[in-house]
Amino acid sequence: MTKTINMTTGNPGKLIFFFALPLMFGNVFQQLYRVVDTAIVGQGVGMDALAALGTTDWLCWLVMGLASGFTQGFCVHMSQKFGEGDMPGLRKTIGVSAGLTIVIALVITLLSQLLMTTALTLLRVPAELRELAEVYSRIFFAGIPAMMFFNFTSSVVRSVGDSKPPLYAMIFSSAVNVVLDIVAVFVLEWGVAGAAWATVFAQCCAGAVCTIRIIRTPILHFRRQDMKWDGKLVGKLLYLGFPISFQSMIIAIGGMIVQTVVNGFGTVFIAGFTATNKLYGLLEMAAISYGSAVTTYVGQNYGANNLERIRKGVRASIWISLVTSVIIAILMLVMGRQFALLFISSESAELLSAACDVAYYYLAAMSVGLPMLYLLYVYISAAMGMGKTILPMISGIVECGVRVTLALVSGLWLGETCLYFVETASWIGATLLMASAYYIIMHKLKQKQMNEQKEGQ
Repeated sequence: MTKTINMTTGNPGKLIFFFALPLMFGNVFQQLYRVVDTAIVGQGVGMDALAALGTTDWLCWLVMGLASGFTQGFCVHMSQKFGEGDMPGLRKTIGVSAGLTIVIALVITLLSQLLMTTALTLLRVPAELRELAEVYSRIFFAGIPAMMFFNFTSSVVRSVGDSKPPLYAMIFSSAVNVVLDIVAVFVLEWGVAGAAWATVFAQCCAGAVCTIRIIRTPILHFRRQDMKWDGKLVGKLLYLGFPISFQSMIIAIGGMIVQTVVNGFGTVFIAGFTATNKLYGLLEMAAISYGSAVTTYVGQNYGANNLERIRKGVRASIWISLVTSVIIAILMLVMGRQFALLFISSESAELLSAACDVAYYYLAAMSVGLPMLYLLYVYISAAMGMGKTILPMISGIVECGVRVTLALVSGLWLGETCLYFVETASWIGATLLMASAYYIIMHKLKQKQMNEQKEGQ
């Protein structure tokens, strides 16, 4: 039987950190193959191809967020059932979630293909980049079922405290992706299409690895009757998953509006911005891992009705996250230009230097604000673990509002320099909201618990 971890006992900080560690290494490999994708396209196909990928970054983020948001919500309910010790309920949740995941994957895939042309027009993708952008996006979105396959299977194993399978999955799929990237772009000369197909196949491999772990874990074995329609459970799962997906969608829409402003500053500026956006994954990879750990930890302890452990775990996560974010920020400030040059190539030294400057200034601005992003992940994940998924959705609206406002002001009056600070400002606004909401929730839950204890006496 595969090991599961009950996070309702033991040292909170230690549990969260060591749960997050495999996820972090997994994210390193996930970001590695995204970085390799971009580097191979930038170096092997050219600056126009890199810029073409950049024009659709936020569109891809929107679809990925919609796809993964639902499975994150399903994971919350699974964690709570595991924390309660309700194994039949856990298996029922997994079965119904599997059916919902299939339906949602098919719907998102269909809509993304139908709305592709309209989306690229709204993004104001330059004519010279349009064909490359559409080829990459259509193939990428055709792989949504593969993406959701991995998201679902990794959510299932994480919900019971097993964070190692996603690491193994990402190591294997990253190796597959890198090899296929090199072959497709440099040997077969398939260009951006080859890079896109490599990513889709790698996601299938990642999902297969997590499926093997589920098969080897008896408590996760759901039967056909567990997939039977249960209106109440379906409603609960959608209630948890939809706000998270909506949050991602709102944030992505804000990012797409920013991208339309960026697209108006020309290919060199787009290429520089794209290089840093690809590094963004490296900036937030530890935050994502800590967030997943916090969600599972809080979910299990919320199911066990242990508020004090939730409080201790979140406090420990805040300190761990702050220290990590400062270390990453310093690394990016020191090595930022070297990282940017991995993605950008040009026969013109002047254009290369200009694009690199854009990338570094944007990276530096985000690095300075990185601690706020890490705090935001902790508070959002804590709220999700308690089933309060409406709050992350509201924080997404705040993020979007700040991002769009600053971007439009930049495009109309202040110019490109202001665009470097859009992300940091949006993190600050959302973090202030989520931190306030978390402490209010904990205070109310504590009061409720005390009242129940008094009534019991």
